[in-house]
Amino acid sequence: MPAMKQPRLVHGLAVAALTCSAVLVPAQAAPPPAPESAPQRFVTRHELATAGGKLAYTATAGETVLRDGKGEPRASFFTWAYTADGADPAQRPITFVFNGGPGSASVWLHLGLVGPKRVVVPSDAEHAGAPPYGLRDNTESILDVTDLVCIDPIGTGFSRALGAAKDADFWGFDEDAASIADFIRRYLTENRRWASPKYLLGESYGGTRGALLLQQMQGGLTATMFNGAMFVSPAFDLELVDGTGSDLEAVLLLPTLAAVAAYHRALPEPPEDLDAFLQEARRFAREVYQPALFAGQDLPADRRAAVLAGLHRFTGLSEDYLDRARLRLDAGRFQRELLRSRGLVVGRLDGRFTGTELNDVGELPSEDPMGPAISGAYVATFLDYVASELEVRMDRDYQVFSPDAGGAWQRGKKYGAPFAGWFDVKLNLGRAMASNPKLRLFVASGLYDHATTFFAAEYVMARPYIDRQRVTVKHYPSGHMMYLHQPSLQQLAADLRAFVTAGG
Repeated sequence: MPAMKQPRLVHGLAVAALTCSAVLVPAQAAPPPAPESAPQRFVTRHELATAGGKLAYTATAGETVLRDGKGEPRASFFTWAYTADGADPAQRPITFVFNGGPGSASVWLHLGLVGPKRVVVPSDAEHAGAPPYGLRDNTESILDVTDLVCIDPIGTGFSRALGAAKDADFWGFDEDAASIADFIRRYLTENRRWASPKYLLGESYGGTRGALLLQQMQGGLTATMFNGAMFVSPAFDLELVDGTGSDLEAVLLLPTLAAVAAYHRALPEPPEDLDAFLQEARRFAREVYQPALFAGQDLPADRRAAVLAGLHRFTGLSEDYLDRARLRLDAGRFQRELLRSRGLVVGRLDGRFTGTELNDVGELPSEDPMGPAISGAYVATFLDYVASELEVRMDRDYQVFSPDAGGAWQRGKKYGAPFAGWFDVKLNLGRAMASNPKLRLFVASGLYDHATTFFAAEYVMARPYIDRQRVTVKHYPSGHMMYLHQPSLQQLAADLRAFVTAGG
């Protein structure tokens, strides 16, 4: 805003002029407003060895400024763009990448899956330990088939509100989606990429964000159409995310518990064929467990006994424990109970990980053992990479995860549901597909992910308003971040590459 001018004492000066001969000194004009700083950009050039040969690419780390209706700056999105040198922008796909949280920067997908560099962590769910860590060329990067723009939403990474705006102004269902939609349009304009085939890639809450983005950007007379959207461990319906306590959450959780129990050899009868076993778990959940929960106290004793036996078979939890839990499956309790006799808890986001507690009597884990096992490696390696190889010099700290965003997430104006409630974007996804008959979806889930389960993803994609002919659903023997597991990373990357190349 321009500086306010000092008030002029007109009457006082007039009286002084008439009563004395003193020389009047004009009031000094206010200094002009400071010029707006140019967006910071850091451009470097590199090569990546791919299956098709060496790929020369340009890395651009920098700010994109969004403005309000008066032209005043309101936000600076800091993003990480990788573009192939010499490619025709009209033919070359571009993919906009974001993680979830809400409140997470794009570090995880950037350095774990899609980017040209990848942090080295153990593939077998062991702790990555203390530094130094490894950074290597990511030969699985999909940069060979699509340019990449990794987005850090406002309040994460180096992205921030400007002017009179505050970071919290962007923390909400509608607010978040609208700001990222504005950023994408601005990026396409500034970089002359409107003609490019366009994709989204979101993880976790990125599924919620992606569904809202697709509906918002593809509607009306100023629509921006996308060729496809790729979702990694997406949350589309928050009733289905662990911790809501709903009947449907428990039903869709059961096959994941079966997979995790099988992985840790904690079942009464270890399965010889995991795929067949999980098919049985799905069928039991749908045809036996769901009707039992619906019946509640009206469930006959013989049927209750059969349900208890089945839950014991598929989860490894004792019938006595399940009976005392009133048949209710809960992810957190399962994580603490499954390996209690071994003195271990299992991970929430990736059930392959295990950890220890200060005692063996608690009801819930004190933290997810996956977090400390990998985060040190990701954070340290990323911050070193952007400084040393991308030559980024910023005067503010990089916010990997905002501790404030999740708690401050605002109600959606159109939806009336708090973030902690059962917010659902399945219909938004259906409307996005109806608006664009060429839009294709790719949905990836980890078998050992308690938070956004693979059966929940299947359930969402089976809704009657989703065109199954345009949907690809894949599962991987890993967790929420399935790229932590090397064989899953390789298969997921191949699947994403095939999805993009199939659609232009």
